Amino acid sequence: MNMVYGEPVHVQARDDGRPCRFVWRSRLYTVGAILEHWVVNHEWWRDPEAERGQPELEFWRVEASPGPAMTAGVYELRREADTGSWTLRRGFD
Repeated sequence: MNMVYGEPVHVQARDDGRPCRFVWRSRLYTVGAILEHWVVNHEWWRDPEAERGQPELEFWRVEASPGPAMTAGVYELRREADTGSWTLRRGFD
């Protein structure tokens, strides 16, 4: 199983924030299904400047493929709320 953690990716998201496409290693992947979605909030009790319930990280576990005839894989996309940057974790299939 190939495990990759924290590789930067360019993600195209819908208006509601759901990822629909991403570019990883110069290849375009299309999201076919969203399998899971969760948010990690700032630990406001440890950080006096954080607002209660303010998101820190947003995770999307998706099924995506690099083409219509290609086998889909499972990918975890992570978005950092402060910067809006996305990274990818691979190795769930």
